Amino acid sequence: MNYLEHIGKYFIMLGRVFKKPQRSKVFYEALLREIEDLGLKSLGIIMFISFFIGGVIALQTALNLESPFIPKSLIGFAAKRSIILEFAPTFCSIILAGKVGSYITSSIGSMRVTEQIDALEVMGINSLNYLVLPKILATIFFYPFLISLGMFLGILGGWVSGVLSGLFSGTEYIVGLQTDFNPFLLTYAMIKTLFFAFLIATVPSYHGYYVKGGSIAVGRASTQSVVWTTILIVIANYFLTQLLLT
Repeated sequence: MNYLEHIGKYFIMLGRVFKKPQRSKVFYEALLREIEDLGLKSLGIIMFISFFIGGVIALQTALNLESPFIPKSLIGFAAKRSIILEFAPTFCSIILAGKVGSYITSSIGSMRVTEQIDALEVMGINSLNYLVLPKILATIFFYPFLISLGMFLGILGGWVSGVLSGLFSGTEYIVGLQTDFNPFLLTYAMIKTLFFAFLIATVPSYHGYYVKGGSIAVGRASTQSVVWTTILIVIANYFLTQLLLT
């Protein structure tokens, strides 16, 4: 029953988020601030992890191809599919859920326990629209770029690992990238990214907005928000894969 209560409160929160918008100038400034905090400050970790994970995927694929009858171009093909289908949209989103989700929950939760949100409501400001909607738009508009960059760097990391290790040539890797390329896979990855971005913005916001207690409660809410955001991303990943690829 407790889960049903949280689900209801979550959807009620979403309804209030899109009501009574703020002045365009105030909203625009808040949106730019959220793009910097939630997007630009995550560039470094996504670039670093994507490049090296792409290299690891390529190396592991190459080391497991023991048969001389299997072409080396299969390494590029497998790396391309792994990075585009799962690593970039799903695992990068889980990483962002940990980094960004805890920040969102702690920032909104701190405002709740220090009664800043109550002050906004007293002034007649729709606090959910003011606090949450810029976060939703910032993640939805910026994360597709972030995930696309992760795809590119992951594939580049695979190419660099092959050239430096000598396990396969760069030409063979590129041939594998071009083999049986399906543009819909990129569309599929972007659709997943938009869903995951929405969850990353709203689930931590819910935990922060409805937190009760002091600073310890905010810390617990941050942990819960990361856990639940990750769980929902994994569940959404399963159903989106079923709907879009089968």
